Amino acid sequence: MKNNKAQDNISKDSRELALHYMKTLVDVARESFLILDAKLQVVSVSPTFYENFHVSPEQTENKFVYELGNGQWNIPDLRNLLEEILPQKKVVKNYEVVRDFETIGERIILLNARQVDSVQLIILAMEDITIRRDLEKKLAEYTKGLEDKVRERTEELSNRIKELEELNKSMIGREIKMVELKKEIEELKKKQ
Repeated sequence: MKNNKAQDNISKDSRELALHYMKTLVDVARESFLILDAKLQVVSVSPTFYENFHVSPEQTENKFVYELGNGQWNIPDLRNLLEEILPQKKVVKNYEVVRDFETIGERIILLNARQVDSVQLIILAMEDITIRRDLEKKLAEYTKGLEDKVRERTEELSNRIKELEELNKSMIGREIKMVELKKEIEELKKKQ
């Protein structure tokens, strides 16, 4: 009995220490973070999460992850990540989720998760890439527009070059004809 109690204290101490370190790191991160327990309840949240998703600690901490934001986090892709993929892989990187949130609108979120079995915790990092994707889309449209303009200008220049070549040929032809006529005139003058 003493061994089980001692082991429970060690694992509880280990969990508390791991949670302390995780919270410390999460507090200074730029990304939004959730620390979840094995039952997928929120143990800790980064200040960035509160700012980015416009929620309070009362609305978030000790809540089941799928209940967050009045059920807005009950996202099939998130459920698949946490319940199917993560338990098997232990680490998931760059898992993209698209969701329309009541308070902040549609967002594209890149999820990274790590399951820490030794302390029965999950750390879930969320990077809002909505603005980046919007800029990438605008850049692609701008690039396409530029390519279209370059193609259009190239075609115009090509047509002008053809016109100039034709004009040059006719001018050279006239010049040659004038030289021939001058020769004829000279020959006629000699014959007279």
